[in-house]
Amino acid sequence: MDRYDEMIVFLRVVEMRSFRKAAETLGIPASTASDVVKRTESRLKVKLLERTTRVVAPTPDGEQWYERCLRIVHELEDAEASFGLGQPEGRLRIDVHGTLARHFLMPKIPAFIAAYPKLELILSEGDRLVDLVREGIDCVVRVGVPADSDLAARRLGELREITVASPDYLGRHGTPRTLDELDGHHVVGFLSSATGRPMPLYFTIGQHEVERILPATLLTTGAETMVSAARLGLGIIQVPRYRLADDLMAGRLVEILADTPPSPSPVSVLYPRHRQLSPRVRAFLQWVGTIDFSN
Repeated sequence: MDRYDEMIVFLRVVEMRSFRKAAETLGIPASTASDVVKRTESRLKVKLLERTTRVVAPTPDGEQWYERCLRIVHELEDAEASFGLGQPEGRLRIDVHGTLARHFLMPKIPAFIAAYPKLELILSEGDRLVDLVREGIDCVVRVGVPADSDLAARRLGELREITVASPDYLGRHGTPRTLDELDGHHVVGFLSSATGRPMPLYFTIGQHEVERILPATLLTTGAETMVSAARLGLGIIQVPRYRLADDLMAGRLVEILADTPPSPSPVSVLYPRHRQLSPRVRAFLQWVGTIDFSN
């Protein structure tokens, strides 16, 4: 068994958290999988795995080795695929906010899988900043203006934003008809993962964008928590319209200040700028670029 095969065994053991399960997927004895990892540990002179009777888990050194092996295996797969005419194959890891994924991506995922049956698609959910190279993620889909980084960004579309509050809240505080009437109102504030500060409210007047900072009854880093708090009458929020279709129809939330809406939020897919695009990533970029993110 060469070094590449040893990497494959180690990757599968970490992912399955079991020598037996990993060996079954690879068609080798569990003892062989265990011996391969022991041989690697001996060669590297580090402990890669913590072994118990119930589970196998990587050590900090094992985590680093896993990430390095994952990148090497991906690079080799991509190099071989670049000389072939077959379909993209291998593991494709995409990170996207859960609500965005469920509303826009999931309805079309079956067609993507049918078009690329040799791909193993892993869809993780998040809105935090991620290190694509270190975490082995191929690309991420994010809402907002991408920060300057080593990531390339491809614009996919824009999400219409909306300002809303619950009927109960408006009954207690009044319905603001102009921005000046926001005095005395409260928001459910969203804490930015990038800055750690609450996001202000944004409004468009003509060609200009203005912001208002209102006191918050609650601050949260969770978008779903923010919407739930608004339903409970805790304050005004601004979110993409697509997320509130059912709430608006049922009357749980009411749009306010519709004449001065927030600016739409861009949706982009980001991927390492200096990495040659693999066939897997190129296939995903082409597919996700056909999705209509308007709402």
